[in-house]
Amino acid sequence: MLPHNESRTDVLEALGSNMEKGLTAEKAEQLLKEYGPNKLNEKKKKTMAQRFLDQFKDVMILILIVAAVISFVIACVEGEPKEFFEPVLILLIVILNAVMGVMQESKAEKALDALKSLSAPHARVLRDGEEKVIDAAELVPGDIIRLEAGDFIPADARLLHSVSLKSEESALTGESVPSEKDAAAEVGEKAPLGDRNNMVFSGCSVTYGTATAVVTATGMDTEMGKIANLLDNEEETQTPLQQKLAQLGKYLGIVALGACGIIFVVGLANGIPVMEIFMTAVSLAVSAIPEGLPAIVTIVLSIGVQRMVKRNALIRRLPAVETLGSASIICSDKTGTLTQNRMTLVKAYLDGMTETEEITTCNSDAVKNLLTFGTLCCDGSVVFHGAEETHIGDPTETAIVLAAHRNGMPKEDLNRKYPRLAEIPFDSDRKLMSTVNLIDGKKVVIVKGAVDMMISRCVAGDFEMAKRMNEEMSKNALRVLAVAYKEIDTVPENPTSEELENGLIFMGLVGMIDPPRPEAKAAVAVCRRAGIKPVMITGDHVVTASAIAKELGILEEGDNAITGAELDAMTDSELDKQVESISVYARVSPENKIRIVKAWQRKDQVVSMTGDGVNDAPALKAADIGCAMGITGTDVAKGAADMTLTDDNFATIVDAVREGRGIYANIRKVVGFLLGTNIGEVITVFAAMLLWHKTPLLSMQLLWINLVTDSLPAIALGMEAVESDVMDRKPKPKNEGIFAHGLGIRVVLQGIMFAALTLIGFKLGETITGELAGGQTMAFMILALSQIVQAFNMRSEHSLFRIGVFTNRTLNLAALASTLLVLLLLFTPVGTIFGLMSLPAYLYAIGFGLILVPFVVMELSKALGLIRHRH
Repeated sequence: MLPHNESRTDVLEALGSNMEKGLTAEKAEQLLKEYGPNKLNEKKKKTMAQRFLDQFKDVMILILIVAAVISFVIACVEGEPKEFFEPVLILLIVILNAVMGVMQESKAEKALDALKSLSAPHARVLRDGEEKVIDAAELVPGDIIRLEAGDFIPADARLLHSVSLKSEESALTGESVPSEKDAAAEVGEKAPLGDRNNMVFSGCSVTYGTATAVVTATGMDTEMGKIANLLDNEEETQTPLQQKLAQLGKYLGIVALGACGIIFVVGLANGIPVMEIFMTAVSLAVSAIPEGLPAIVTIVLSIGVQRMVKRNALIRRLPAVETLGSASIICSDKTGTLTQNRMTLVKAYLDGMTETEEITTCNSDAVKNLLTFGTLCCDGSVVFHGAEETHIGDPTETAIVLAAHRNGMPKEDLNRKYPRLAEIPFDSDRKLMSTVNLIDGKKVVIVKGAVDMMISRCVAGDFEMAKRMNEEMSKNALRVLAVAYKEIDTVPENPTSEELENGLIFMGLVGMIDPPRPEAKAAVAVCRRAGIKPVMITGDHVVTASAIAKELGILEEGDNAITGAELDAMTDSELDKQVESISVYARVSPENKIRIVKAWQRKDQVVSMTGDGVNDAPALKAADIGCAMGITGTDVAKGAADMTLTDDNFATIVDAVREGRGIYANIRKVVGFLLGTNIGEVITVFAAMLLWHKTPLLSMQLLWINLVTDSLPAIALGMEAVESDVMDRKPKPKNEGIFAHGLGIRVVLQGIMFAALTLIGFKLGETITGELAGGQTMAFMILALSQIVQAFNMRSEHSLFRIGVFTNRTLNLAALASTLLVLLLLFTPVGTIFGLMSLPAYLYAIGFGLILVPFVVMELSKALGLIRHRH
């Protein structure tokens, strides 16, 4: 079957479907088993074996393996059994490191897969005669789907009914201009994709109009599926922070190799065996470079993103997490985001009257007539399941539909009684929607929309009184819509706004309340405290917007509220001068939103912008953080955004900023911990070789320290809870480096502290025991265990006694595991394999005393303000 070349009736018959009722649930389930889920085949994931082998691509690890092989060959030549321990242990440590790397990658991938499934597209489908919203993956051929502006098309489908439909098909055809679609179009059998005007295709989007269609192909059978292999361009991208850290790793590598070169020369000059000095130099190079840092950062970001999901913020791109921590301006829509989006019709005004009428369940005939006309001009619907009601579509429309229903006029009955003949869908430029209905044998145009737009198109009515009533309702924070009509003789084939939306008779106004969300006021206060400016952007009347903005604390003394028209009259330089004092923008167009974003960005601010419509997509892309609405947002808006608010709530944006700041703070802690400890290792070996021409740590010992003290505590540190005062600080400047606020200097000083303690322990151990192994045992114990202590120090810039020493349960477990592994080497025969020896009890006591020095030093530094908590 070629659906584009068949009539609508034939296509429905061939697919065994029904336009009024759709498929039955049983038939859909059967077809789903037959055709499989409506998904494109994903790029083949790497196997565990491939991932394991990838861990050995690092140059430093390869050098270490080569060194182990050379050591193995020497052991074979010398024939000493104990000589085999070192190469075997090194290889075991390298393998263990690779296993941990695979585990880290798998954890990060699982987290990101979970996010993908959460952001899966949905479809409005007709099944068993009821409209439902289901996962697009559950669609099957024969399903009847509803489409409107802003929807992604979930499968290939033949149009059954369409109104002014346009579809953006550039992903499929390369055509940059949206294609006009028509359900009634007759298309030739061999017509190319771009000319199949009676079809819509999976992966494309609706830019204008509405339609009902029957699914003809799903998954890999769609046109997009046929070229899926060519479209598989999903690359694993690194966040800017990960790129910077990878670069840092390279610089450290160069420094470490330089240090190794000097150590090698000094060792040779002082008669240290070539293999021993070679192994020490190589293992030092490996341990000096935090190869796992980018992977650990991915895990920290992924865990943070999962925490955000629990708070109703769905992050689509990992770099957005970094940007969130810097957000300084939050531009938010009013309706549904700052308010509850539970529109309830409360008042109606009829032309010619002097006062409004309350909406009840038994209104006057005149108001019922107004509600009838309003409902006929709505696409939204309310579905009832017993006492439960489900609102589908725009909340302002469902409020009108529900009010009519409660007055005994269900929408389905009205649509049957007064059928729709034509329509012009709503768009945010006209701020109007129009339908043509057959009412009592007459063709009546019904127009509903913004009061100011409507009055200018009317030729009859008391406009002064209408404006006064609109003003009065708006002051009481009501959202007001106007309804007008006119009769026409013939329905135009392609209705236009000029034809239908002029010469109207003004009918009346309906006022609906959308109360502020109770949590929004508290969230605005948190923003103020965090140095973030909240800005309200709305298509609503300026009086209504200002009333709610004042109630929420967005519009303060000295702040201005302006309209889109006033904004249009400003030049960019005028806007730049005034932007900091404007807190409310009313009656704005999507183009206005982009100007507001750019004006703030010119002030070097990091801007978050919310949006839900097709036309909002450019503004969402232009913003540093685009936030799409999960409930009312169109698929196009969600596709353009960095983040989707699954509850459409302003407080969720503030929660996400809080999490973003917490995640960035945790990454700083991880970086500070890893680099501080690694610098300590480099300085220890380098200084001992220069001062005493001895190796304070063997290669095996260095690698064990690196494996045990780096990965586990570092990941646990990244899971630290967000600090309670994170929103009491000013936003992080856009270009602030990760080592800002003295972190870089502290890392170096902490590295020097670890080295000093280790060198003291090494000298004491060697002097008292009279053996180099005694010094190396002390050095190993102090360096390994003091780094575990340092993981606790890095938890906060506040004193540990203030936040609770053991309140990070994950770190407690990681530290316990690391400590047990170190003690295993110190107090069991396993230690002899690593070149360690038993020490006198008082040396262990001295060692444990030195281990606690970092804790005392860091606590004193915090108390004396040397480590200053940032505000």
